[in-house]
Amino acid sequence: QETFNQLETELVELYSSKFNTSLNFQRDWKEVQKKLNNNEVAIEFVRYTKNQNTKYAAYIIKSDISYPIVIKLCNETELNKLIEKKSPNALYTSRGSQAKAVAAGTDLYNLIWKPLESHLNGIETVSYSRVGVLNQIPFTALPDENEVILLAKYNLEQLSSTYLLTQQHTESKLSSNLFIGGVKYDDSTDNTSGKGTRGASSSWNYLEGTLTEVQEIERILQDNQIATTAWIGEQATEQAFKLLTARSPSVIHIATHGFFFENPKEESSNFNPDLTQNSVYKLSEDPLMRSGLILAGANESWKAGSNISMGEDGILTALEISNLDLSKTDLVVLSACETGLGDIDGSEGVFGLQRAFKMAGVKNIIMSLWEVPDAETAEFMNSFYKNWISLGNTKAAFRSTQLEMSNKYKSEPEKWAAFVLFE
Repeated sequence: QETFNQLETELVELYSSKFNTSLNFQRDWKEVQKKLNNNEVAIEFVRYTKNQNTKYAAYIIKSDISYPIVIKLCNETELNKLIEKKSPNALYTSRGSQAKAVAAGTDLYNLIWKPLESHLNGIETVSYSRVGVLNQIPFTALPDENEVILLAKYNLEQLSSTYLLTQQHTESKLSSNLFIGGVKYDDSTDNTSGKGTRGASSSWNYLEGTLTEVQEIERILQDNQIATTAWIGEQATEQAFKLLTARSPSVIHIATHGFFFENPKEESSNFNPDLTQNSVYKLSEDPLMRSGLILAGANESWKAGSNISMGEDGILTALEISNLDLSKTDLVVLSACETGLGDIDGSEGVFGLQRAFKMAGVKNIIMSLWEVPDAETAEFMNSFYKNWISLGNTKAAFRSTQLEMSNKYKSEPEKWAAFVLFE
């Protein structure tokens, strides 16, 4: 049994490793606690180093406790062995059978969530903040020993920090909306080449499903007397997007290809960027250059491996997004693959598109963790907007959509679990 002082010392150590300060520890958790009802809990996951090993732990804040509960979880090496690579897609699409997928997911559950369960009796809503490689794992899809996924057990709300619970929440509204889809990536684009997934490639194929997706969402909103603006085909330029700065709409929905490259294993100086397709992005030392969105006319520059034009090249990197002012935007929907991924940088969060849009001032983001099937993406998004109009709440609409999709695709979490709502 740890003494109070020992527990306090360890809590401050874990907290400091994430937030680089111990000064506000007492104030922060107590302020969070004041916002919790009896059926709610806040969980802050932390990543720290001890004896040269990177470890994970969680502290649980409940409404009726005198001090947060510290739960030590696992080593990072254990997590990396399970997820095999930086995309959790491996858990669900490359193991060959439902049984193996369930087994892998349950192993993750045992490491990450099972140690917390004894403290969650009577809890309905879990607000949590992730760190490190936990950002790459869809908690909603993790199955317990009885193959019941966490989505069915709890209302899960992902936050950049649980301290956000202390701030007043303003509900996102469908007041001014911009939809981007059916993007024309080069002059040879036609309407017959676009089935499959959205993700990194040697060139970017037209995604027919994104045009259908945007048009259907527009119809849904217009049927409910909600005004919309759409950029289709050649209209969806990088230059036009950058002009949104300081006057961005309340909702921006981007249905296009997205890319994320892991940190290069070899020094970029060993390569000649002029000889390698997209190497200026793939080999960059800056993680914000290795993720982005593909807009109109991008194929020429992408194939060349560098920005070949004097103007914009159609490749909107996370670095460029981070320098925009999108503070008027309540919600960005990234209907593309791997938009939630990025390099893990200690306790500073994930360097990728999610970090970039938050740096630009966006309040909420819907993004994806792996390559997203085109048809099911459109299905998910259509359902989300219908639910949003019906329920009037983004979080409730998102959860309702997840439940609908998970019930329809019970053995295929890759078709719905990729999408996460991040505040």
